[in-house]
Amino acid sequence: MTVRTPTAVAPAPPGRIGSSIPATELLAFLDALGTWRDRRRAELDELDQAALHAADADALSADVVLSMAVWKAVSDRYELILLTWDSGRVGATETERISTLIWGGLDTTSGAAGAGGSLAVSLPEACTLSDALAATLRAKLALEPGDADLAARLRQLRAQVERISDLVTREPAVHRNDAIAKHHDLDRRVTDLAERSKRGADVGGLIGPLEIDAALVERDLIVGSATRRERAADVARARTLRTELAAQGTAVRALADQCVAAVTPAPRLGVPDVNALGAVPNTPAELEKYLTRLDAVRRALGQAQSAYGAALARRDELAARLDAYQVKAGSVARTPGASEDLAELYRRGREVLKAEPVDLVRLAALTAAYQTYLDNSVGGTT
Repeated sequence: MTVRTPTAVAPAPPGRIGSSIPATELLAFLDALGTWRDRRRAELDELDQAALHAADADALSADVVLSMAVWKAVSDRYELILLTWDSGRVGATETERISTLIWGGLDTTSGAAGAGGSLAVSLPEACTLSDALAATLRAKLALEPGDADLAARLRQLRAQVERISDLVTREPAVHRNDAIAKHHDLDRRVTDLAERSKRGADVGGLIGPLEIDAALVERDLIVGSATRRERAADVARARTLRTELAAQGTAVRALADQCVAAVTPAPRLGVPDVNALGAVPNTPAELEKYLTRLDAVRRALGQAQSAYGAALARRDELAARLDAYQVKAGSVARTPGASEDLAELYRRGREVLKAEPVDLVRLAALTAAYQTYLDNSVGGTT
């Protein structure tokens, strides 16, 4: 069976993150990316139909869904870039922003890693991942790309092996030897097929499995690289958050001490110490738990700060109200004898405020009594 839609190959991206890209390079890239997007979607639609009628349709559905999700992530980012591009009406600020949109992370399904959730890859990585996923689907379905003869497929494989070589250099030392071995095996097989093809041998039955293997290796390397970046970002985020929470904890404990000394009844909330969590771990599972605990500390500190701050604010509010009522009392006519009673209530209120800790219940009662007495005494004389 043949795929009628020409096989799409992702265009080479311009520039690098944070740099301003020349408008001419951006125009060429956006034109190529738009063509790639449309061709890839048409190709995926055909592959989807072929997968639905395949004997192992259920086994292929996950690959189809993942391919569509990656394409959607690329398409959404492309639309954002077009919006920023504004038909070429851009300056240095806009082209730098476009560079960030190209090279910055975009979220896509990480089903390729078998873990679900979200995986942040750059736009070029997502395009390459889409190429690899489409090649895997074509090979699994035993479909011939409509625009590629055998020589073209071998050229694409050679380019893919070169991309894999670049990805291998990014692998950590603990995994690099295994990645190098896989790359060497793919390189050997591509070279062998090319030599056989030159000699006139029929290699059509061998190229499909090789395309699958190359696509899987490239996909796994891309996902692994993105996962490591996310993990490193999580470690950095955890360390930054831990430092911030340590400083916040010190301040909240000082606030709690001040509140307990200043008012009664005072809140009795514990103020967590982030240092009790220990150092930031590096393993993914432990790091996820650590970030969850950091979030719990953050919420607890926020609650403690609000509670202790509210108690002190309540004292200040009652003091301000008492003074405001006294000012009002001096400006209005009152019933006979009210002045002495109000003066006594005010004196008692100020005595409560001078004492430490301030009895908030008594202060609130005296303030309310002053207000009620004042309201009832106003207008009693003519």
